[in-house]
Parts: sequence; structure tokens; C-alpha cells
Amino acid sequence: MISHVARLSAAAISALLLATPAFAQKPVGKDPVPSILTWTPAQQVERYPAIEKTYQVGTIAKGATVRELPVAAALINPKIPYSGRTYAIDAFMKDNRISGVLVLKDGEIVLEKYALGRKPDDRWTTFSVAKSLTSILIGAAIKDGWIGSVYDPVTKYLPELNGTAYDGVSLHRLMSMTTGVKWNEDYANPKSDVAMASTANFRGGHPVGDNPLLNYMKKLTREAAPGAKWVYKTGETDLAGLALTRALAGKSMSQYASEKLWGPFGMEQDAIWMLDKAGIERGGCCMSATLRDYGRIGLFLLDDGEIDGKQVLPPGYLEAATTNRIPEAAQKPGESYGYFWWPRTDGAGYAARGIFGQGIEIYPEENLIIVVNSAMLKATDRVQSQKLQALTQTLRAAANGD
Repeated sequence: MISHVARLSAAAISALLLATPAFAQKPVGKDPVPSILTWTPAQQVERYPAIEKTYQVGTIAKGATVRELPVAAALINPKIPYSGRTYAIDAFMKDNRISGVLVLKDGEIVLEKYALGRKPDDRWTTFSVAKSLTSILIGAAIKDGWIGSVYDPVTKYLPELNGTAYDGVSLHRLMSMTTGVKWNEDYANPKSDVAMASTANFRGGHPVGDNPLLNYMKKLTREAAPGAKWVYKTGETDLAGLALTRALAGKSMSQYASEKLWGPFGMEQDAIWMLDKAGIERGGCCMSATLRDYGRIGLFLLDDGEIDGKQVLPPGYLEAATTNRIPEAAQKPGESYGYFWWPRTDGAGYAARGIFGQGIEIYPEENLIIVVNSAMLKATDRVQSQKLQALTQTLRAAANGD
């Protein structure tokens, strides 16, 4: 397909890239509560289902029809083994602050559970699961001609990064987090890049047209050549989201998600997406949807990004996005990362993951999807990860009849 950008004059392209989109011209007031990274356990349960009460959000509108999720004739209700004990799933969810679990096998619900006062119609914010939605939208934008390819230079869409550590870096390096730019993703450290970028970009007032994200990212320095090192960086997903927004020529990421996925696939509820201080969706964080609609994202991917016979993603994009991109020389045991997706190292599938216990696990050969939403006490923690693994491994085995 001919690129939409290619049809514009050079002057028009320059004006487009340098302008703040019209929908993003509204400044956001001061955040009256602590950062979402530091909410108390009670605040997590109260606010994860309703971040629109705390932050400015975009709406991902549902369509006119809903894709039904039939309930299977045979449900599963496995006991969860962990640390020498076995737990009923309801007790395991309560003990580990898990708000929702959904298992879809062959397109049918074989398990659906809620806790922490959550109801089926309640949304839940899932932090970095949004990164994987950003990956889907970038793929759709390539198919539609808004973006040339993942090998385009970042500066094609974000010319403000010329002369910075991102000069000469391609989108695919941004999407695989192998840019070589130095970054600290320590959620517990208020001086880390992820915390300071969040503070700069999502709290307090700002001049109209200013973009605190770009201002912060422009100051970063390089620690390795592009492609030589993998470091997890939420800020780079936010940059990718901004690049996508620029490429869409005035259409927001929420609008595009509604047009390409939420409406045509038949999601049952509107979703919402946290906006930054410039009024632009955060590519790296904080999309909120119902448990079942997270499951429908998985179904869309099991269909290889096709809706009613129409391909939404370019041929081969999903496979490329869910293939490990960490350089072999820099890869640690158990690590695997694609284009904002987490491929399993055994090749069985891939996952979208978020801090505080969020995830969508997709097993294409097994026609299986597992969704978990939580309000765990720590952003990341080895014991929490082990408990989630025990849960999902048990659910996978039960769904497959093992």
C-alpha cells in the first residue's frame, strides 16, 4: 500500500511532525493523589477499576455488536499447588490479591473468576499490557500505510530527537528495547528514570504544546550501540506511542484502537487509556478493559490478526513481533522479548505482561488464552512471579486436560 505520509508535501510533513495534535492541546491539572506506582493496597483496589477518576484518559469505543464468548459445557476448577500446599482457586486469588482470572479454550470460557469486589463489567488497569496493544496498533499502521516499516528511523516521526541518543535508531530497536540508550526501570526508586519520567510527564501543569516526555528522553545518553544490549524501558514504549500518534496525522491511539480492533472485533465494553500531560495516550502503560475483553484481544491474535476475513496486521508481523529480539550475547537465561511482547523461551506461546500481577498468556498451538488481573503488593517480586507461574501452569494443564 502507498504510504499516506508519502502523499504529503515536505512542508506538510514538517508541520505535521512538529505540531501537537489538536486533540492533545488541552493541559492537564495537577494530579491530586500519589503516582499510580505508589498507591496503597486500598487505593489499588479502589482505583485500578476507575483510573478515569484520577487521570485524564482516552476512550477506546466499542462497536455496535458484541462477539459472544460461549461458556464451555465442561468447566475447570483446579487446585493450585504452591510451596507444599494446594489451594482452591478462590482462596489463591484472595490470598494473592488477584481480581480476575479468565481461561479461554477453543474460544470458550472454561474458567472465569472475580475477587476483590470486582464485577464482570468492571475494567482493570493492566500497566504494561498496554505495550502489547501499542505493538498491535503499530502493525496495523504499517498495514494501513501510516508507518513505512519497523525499520524506519525514529526521527522520521519524532524529529525533535535528531542529535540525541536516539538519532540513527530505528523503530524496531525502540520496540525491542535494544536502542543502547541508558535507562533505569526500578519502580521502587524515586530517582529512577521510570519514576522521574513519570513524575515529569504525568503530574502537575505544563505549557500548552510542550511535551515533557520528549524533553526527558532527549536528555538520555547512550551506553551501547543499537542492537548490542537489551534493557527494559517503559519510556521507549511511550516514545513509540508518540511516534505512532504523529504518523496517524491527528487521530489518537484510542480512536485508532477502536477503529481497527475494539469496534470490529466486538468488544463488550469501552476501554480507556491513560493520557500523558500533553494529552497523548501512554504507549507504555495503563490501558483498562474488562477481563473478557482482554480475552478477546487474545482471540484476535489467535486469528492471526484477522477480523471477519480482513487482515488487520501485515503478513508476518505477528510472528516477527512475538519472536525474541534480545541479542544472543546479551541474553540472560529465561529472557526473551519481541516487539513489546514476551515470547516464551520454549516456543509454546507469548504474553503481554504488566506490573502488580497483570498478564495475557497466549498459546497458539493449544488454542488457549489465560488472563490474570491483580493488585499485588509489589510492582515486581520473585515470590509473586513464582505464584503467578504456579497459577498459570496449573490452569494451562487443566484446560488442556493434562
